[in-house]
Amino acid sequence: MSLLEVRNVETFYGAIMALRGVSIDVEEGEIVTILGANGAGKTTLMKTIAGLMDPEKGQITFDGTPITGLEPDRIVQKGLSLVPEGREVFPYLSVEENLRLGAYTRKGGHAEDLALVYSYFPILKERQRQAAGFLSGGQQQMLAIGRGLMARPRLMLLDEPSLGLSPLLTQEIFAIIARLNAEQGVTMLVVEQNAHIALVTAHKGYVLETGRIVMAGDAETLRNSEDIQEFYLGKSEAGQRGQKRWKRRKTWR
Repeated sequence: MSLLEVRNVETFYGAIMALRGVSIDVEEGEIVTILGANGAGKTTLMKTIAGLMDPEKGQITFDGTPITGLEPDRIVQKGLSLVPEGREVFPYLSVEENLRLGAYTRKGGHAEDLALVYSYFPILKERQRQAAGFLSGGQQQMLAIGRGLMARPRLMLLDEPSLGLSPLLTQEIFAIIARLNAEQGVTMLVVEQNAHIALVTAHKGYVLETGRIVMAGDAETLRNSEDIQEFYLGKSEAGQRGQKRWKRRKTWR
């Protein structure tokens, strides 16, 4: 039994079907990545798992217990936390106040959790009294991840952690993701457009296109896939042409 099982999920925005029978598995201890172009349904999938959107069909199971339709705070209490796209920190609250909000479903142990977060993100400790809105984009992403850790999750959902970051900061963020997985045992489901760094970090991945899973496999297999190299990694002149064709195609089988 997988830690997270998503089975045949369909989610709509009004009359528009955003997820079309999506099924994925995340084993405990894994880093799993979801790849896909803008509009593929990646964020919708994360919101559906986290309880921010309700699927019309399908089943989501976490640690053997159905969580489909549960309120988001109940899902957090079960050990699943979302680090949303765009960070969504509270700009007028301090760094520490933002972090403490991540533990709102729990009682006690906050000092130990803060110490753990600060051990991974020393810059946050240096700026713990500073308003979060004055942090750089990279620091705000660190704060968003730290806030997610404050819930003591078994599974962390990270939606586009590299969004708007420089290549150097992206490498730093993904190095921390790998450390948290290896050292703290946090299972990760990561939505990411940077296919190269995602597939270097992850154990396995799925490719989502127009709301459907069109490819899945272990990270090495996906890295070596001609389709992935052509449409995501852009290797060679042919790869660059392939990326342009990708943008014009409505579906990929």
